[in-house]
Amino acid sequence: MNINEIVNEQFHGKSLRELVDSPLTALKGIGEKEAKALQEGFGVTTIRQLSQLKFITHAVAIEMMASVEHSPSTGPKETLLDEAVEMTFPASDPISVDSGITRIEVAPDKVDASRDHQSAGAIAAHNQEACGQTNVGTRETEPKDIGTA
Repeated sequence: MNINEIVNEQFHGKSLRELVDSPLTALKGIGEKEAKALQEGFGVTTIRQLSQLKFITHAVAIEMMASVEHSPSTGPKETLLDEAVEMTFPASDPISVDSGITRIEVAPDKVDASRDHQSAGAIAAHNQEACGQTNVGTRETEPKDIGTA
């Protein structure tokens, strides 16, 4: 943007740092009458004060967000799990058709994590058998010489 297109002629060539503290009349379209109305209505006298006016900042924010807002019809859509699985593993897949598999009805057996986190029970049993204690290397156990292999 050419700054000279938005400021009055007597402000051409000024730096942005100079312009920000210039009177409102520096902006094209704001004359003495409009500047006086803005001063009386909102207490602003400079371009900086106008830019920081909460109504101006709110209006700019709304306009910016509106340009990227998705309409409800283009937002994310929910799909059924069966439809999602069908898209990634279609029933017409030659392997699933040959084997007669159309969907997994029962999940495979899994360890109940609330009772045996990462096979902690099996590890404790192995430790007990190998060195006589279940919590090897923890603060709760005293260092114990288990020998060398």
